[in-house]
Amino acid sequence: MQQFSHSYPPCFRHQFSDQPTDELSDNDNHQTHEQDPLPSIDLHQINLKKLEEACTDWGIFRLVNHGIPSGLLSELHEHAVRMFGLEFESKQKLFESVPLSAMSYFWGTPAITPAGVPLALCKEKGIVNYNWVEGLNIPLSQPSKVDLVHQPLLRDFRSLSESYGVHLERLAKSIFGAMSQNLELSEDNECYLSPSTGHLRVYRYPRCCFDNQPKVWGMDVHTDSSVVTILNQFEVGGLQVLSPKDTWIDAKPIPNTLIVHLGDMMQAISNDKYKSVKHRVLVNREKERFSMGYFVFPKDDCVIRSPNYKPFTYPDFRAQVQQDVKTLGLKVGLSRFKLNVDF
Repeated sequence: MQQFSHSYPPCFRHQFSDQPTDELSDNDNHQTHEQDPLPSIDLHQINLKKLEEACTDWGIFRLVNHGIPSGLLSELHEHAVRMFGLEFESKQKLFESVPLSAMSYFWGTPAITPAGVPLALCKEKGIVNYNWVEGLNIPLSQPSKVDLVHQPLLRDFRSLSESYGVHLERLAKSIFGAMSQNLELSEDNECYLSPSTGHLRVYRYPRCCFDNQPKVWGMDVHTDSSVVTILNQFEVGGLQVLSPKDTWIDAKPIPNTLIVHLGDMMQAISNDKYKSVKHRVLVNREKERFSMGYFVFPKDDCVIRSPNYKPFTYPDFRAQVQQDVKTLGLKVGLSRFKLNVDF
């Protein structure tokens, strides 16, 4: 167990000090046959009415028939497990050896700057508040020009990520195109979704074995800042979303499906007709959780105009979010740009 825990950042290791290996067993993360509560959208034949209901009521849906080869997803998962499984100190040196433009490593917080640098961890009464997560940020705007010939593990993963990114761009364009039809957006608003802004986040949520578990989250309640986020979950659950009835429900992994979240930019673009879904990630006592999220945004110079909001660009929004995270320890989000709202 000690050897296993050495791949974790130091702040996550002390939980294993007295944890015998034979206490670990399978839990109920395997997908059951209970009915999936999330709305489902078939990419082969998008039903605009069902899509409208999913975006308006939920802000999230399950995507089927997405056309991404299962072999590519399996390879990505296998490589992610290998990379995150390296000893922490070796892992840090490995990622420090490549430019942030190729990929960057973070842990304890999902908040990073546009350059890929993690924001400082928030303290409350002198105690650091960690998110129980570590991850990789991989910009997909253009194929990496960085020579990774001496880092074959990173080279191969970067190559797989770029292949995956081609599929994700296709999905994002199709989904946004269908939403644009429903919202009757003009062609002048094509800048609202820019594949050049796309990036991939690969997450590992370490096991959390505290006997008297404190308030620990893989990720606390939040909304995404994106136009859309496309999520692939690998086997182990933990994602929970806020339903239209304001109850938390599990968005379990189902083979050959993806999860699509609407983000803050989509809510603003739709003039609050569509919902930026609130979600969180629970930690798991017995198994690590891996997931990959693709985030895509408007062009940097694209001004979002809506009767409910002051005109703003995504860089305006991002800068405000990062300022709030630094000073308040949390994201305030769209309400910062709402008309007739005082702070």
